[in-house]
Amino acid sequence: MTTVSAPQQARPRRTRPAGLPTQLTTVDRCLVMGVLNVTPDSFSDGGAYLDTDAAVAHGLRLRDRGADLVDVGGESTRPGARRVSAEEEARRVLPVVRALAEQGVVVSIDTMRASTASAAVEAGAQVVNDVSGGLADADMAAAVADSGRPFVAMHWRGHSADMASRATYDDVVRDVREELARRLDTLESEGIPRDRLVVDPGLGFAKDAGHNWALLAHLDGLLDLGRPVLIGASRKGFLGALLADGSGTPRPAAARDDASAALTALAAARGVWCVRVHEVAASADAVRVVAALESAVESR
Repeated sequence: MTTVSAPQQARPRRTRPAGLPTQLTTVDRCLVMGVLNVTPDSFSDGGAYLDTDAAVAHGLRLRDRGADLVDVGGESTRPGARRVSAEEEARRVLPVVRALAEQGVVVSIDTMRASTASAAVEAGAQVVNDVSGGLADADMAAAVADSGRPFVAMHWRGHSADMASRATYDDVVRDVREELARRLDTLESEGIPRDRLVVDPGLGFAKDAGHNWALLAHLDGLLDLGRPVLIGASRKGFLGALLADGSGTPRPAAARDDASAALTALAAARGVWCVRVHEVAASADAVRVVAALESAVESR
């Protein structure tokens, strides 16, 4: 009896940004970024970690459960959210960033403000994650260029208060790719070396469920930009709609973690650099399973 081997699939392309701390440059798998919202109004965990001590304790739990980075944010970007002042945002995040960095956690700062990004880097943040991709604050690119840190540029069309009205595309995969390509060119021209840039398609930001699924189905279009890709699908509304009960009621945000981990595995297998998730343990397991399978394929 002749055994026919299945076609071998090569390890996907996976690049990493320059400027990462040493402990992340040797990790040859998809990274896991744990979400730490120091806000009263985030869609999933708003109010849970407003107290600095509670936020720091949760950040350490995320690290201990497998997060490679902890993303600290002080301003909600859920649909319809209103902005807070720069002073309030800084008051919320800086003590948390400093305390986590002092305990060896690799911290990412989730902000659209150059002043907050600069202060957070000074407090120990190693990555700047801007959902506006530098569009919300004209000083962001210069601040990041001076910092030497990697910069995550998300696809963005406007602030949360009215972003739903901007979810109009001729072809969402093509349009998002082209808009991100222009953003990369602009950020590079403004002083951020291209090798420090990461792209994020911005699932749920000026996008409906169909747009999100199309972008996830065609990640190659983003990977073809030649930059690392970050995916933030965790607990988002399109998963709640997919998992709705018989009456059509969406599954609650905190009950979407299994689906989020499934997307982590799929994204990791496609070559995504990092996933941003609320519950890190299952995703940390998932990326290691994918890495083990990739290694086994390569060893045959």
